[in-house]
Amino acid sequence: MNDPAPMPADAIARVQEGLRIAHPPDPATLAAERAHLERLETATRWKRFTGYLRLVGPGYLQSAMTLGGGTAVSSLLAGALFGYALLWVAPLAMLIGLVMLAALAHQTLSTGMRPFEAMRRYAGPFFAWGWALGALAASVIWHFPQYSLASACLVDMADVVGIEGLRPQAMAFVVLPWAVAISFLYGNARLVRWYERLLKYMVWGIIVCFGWVVFRTGVDDWGALFRGFFTFQIPGERNGVAAVTIVLGGLAAAVGINMVFLYPYSLLARGWSRPHRRLARFDLVLGTFIPYLLATSLIVIAAANTIHLDPSFSAARISPIDAAQSLGVTIGPAGGRLVFGAGVLAMALSSITLHMLCAGFVAIEVFGWPFGSWRYRFATLVPAVGVFGPVFWGEYAVWLAVPTSIVCGFLLPVAYIGIILLQRNTRYLGADTPRGAGGRTWLGAMVIVTVFLTAFFAWSALTKGPGYIRDVLKIGGEETVAVAVAVADTDTDTDADADPDPDPDPVADTDTDTDTDADTDTDTDTDPDPVADPVADPDADPDPDPDPDAAPAPAPEPP
Repeated sequence: MNDPAPMPADAIARVQEGLRIAHPPDPATLAAERAHLERLETATRWKRFTGYLRLVGPGYLQSAMTLGGGTAVSSLLAGALFGYALLWVAPLAMLIGLVMLAALAHQTLSTGMRPFEAMRRYAGPFFAWGWALGALAASVIWHFPQYSLASACLVDMADVVGIEGLRPQAMAFVVLPWAVAISFLYGNARLVRWYERLLKYMVWGIIVCFGWVVFRTGVDDWGALFRGFFTFQIPGERNGVAAVTIVLGGLAAAVGINMVFLYPYSLLARGWSRPHRRLARFDLVLGTFIPYLLATSLIVIAAANTIHLDPSFSAARISPIDAAQSLGVTIGPAGGRLVFGAGVLAMALSSITLHMLCAGFVAIEVFGWPFGSWRYRFATLVPAVGVFGPVFWGEYAVWLAVPTSIVCGFLLPVAYIGIILLQRNTRYLGADTPRGAGGRTWLGAMVIVTVFLTAFFAWSALTKGPGYIRDVLKIGGEETVAVAVAVADTDTDTDADADPDPDPDPVADTDTDTDTDADTDTDTDTDPDPVADPVADPDADPDPDPDPDAAPAPAPEPP
């Protein structure tokens, strides 16, 4: 068996080209950076911290990659349906991913070897091809909800500004040529910087808005908030959605297999090597974990404070209009829809271009196809079948991100097992094989993480699989129900029974009474305000506050 050999310069150049690195590092800068890192090894902790802070990069890129539609939807539904109870999901999911990414960084930077080739040679072809093809499959599968989200947001934003009648199915084919053009023009460094900077501002702009919502609405129960981070509770089912489904979606959306595939190559493309190993771990914590924790926590808390769903509403049918109510508290209903739509659209577009990049890079690395060739361009277009997402699942534009994330989660174990095999392979790592108590703890954590995810997803496949299939294939046969989304402190309905509109707006009033006659009122809510008391009492007086002008009900016949 040959010893691992670092990637030659021409191979690294091909990686930089495949990952669209606009400004590859020059040798002089890298040499100075390595010398600086060696000096930091003997510096004080504070000086080392500030020194590392100036050099973070790939970790922040990973954080930006993972803040896509799947993460946003999982966090939004977690807060809207279960309040603060699922705040623990996003940080735990990212910590699980960081355990594996840190091992991958250690392996790649210690040897400098191509990760796919290392996996093929030292873990086995099965794991190498499973890793690469899993990354390609995940890029295709995740494409479907991104197009659904993007098209739904475009339709809603157009409706806000007075352009009505647009269909999500048609808007998806507006997004497609834009995504293809951006993907093919990635060689233009100035265009790439402009486009990625714009998307970054849009994504973090919506995060700032969610933070402002949290600041304005406050936290009524700090104890419940802290328990949400540390008790690891999984509530039951609400609005037709089981909490375990949201948990699975969050675990899968945090670190996807395509992200795991691209990460070690992004380290090599930046010219990082053995002296950067400690920086890589620091970068994952400060550049990936902390931004992800802040973003997801703010979304969950803001949704918990502002979005309240009527018990009869199926959360699988939530729309961008309903979700955008969370921002209406601070910037008004119309402004909330525009800002929410722009932010989610940016998340979807960045994910779409990233998935196309990943598909093309898999072709470059696995098949050796040259960058820019017609075969490479064809590979980047493979995920574009996701444009049919709104055609088949337009009614589930937001919800579709959850079951598709779960499907992609099933692809992770094959990559994680391969990384574990590499971590303990002395022929691959040699003297850099982690040893002692620290090495055993690290390896044990990797095994626990992999067993946990494999068992959890296997259990969900056996117990929840048919439900997930119905969600994705839309064969559940459920009847469409009205939406009742109420924004905290914004309810202006003071008397539901006095509503003169025989067909009230379901967002403003959840009273299902369409008859003004008190005798035939089918509303079983004991409280005329549906937001204040969403749980109906079937034994209570169906109308405790009848219209005083209505005719009195006839007296019952004597026996």
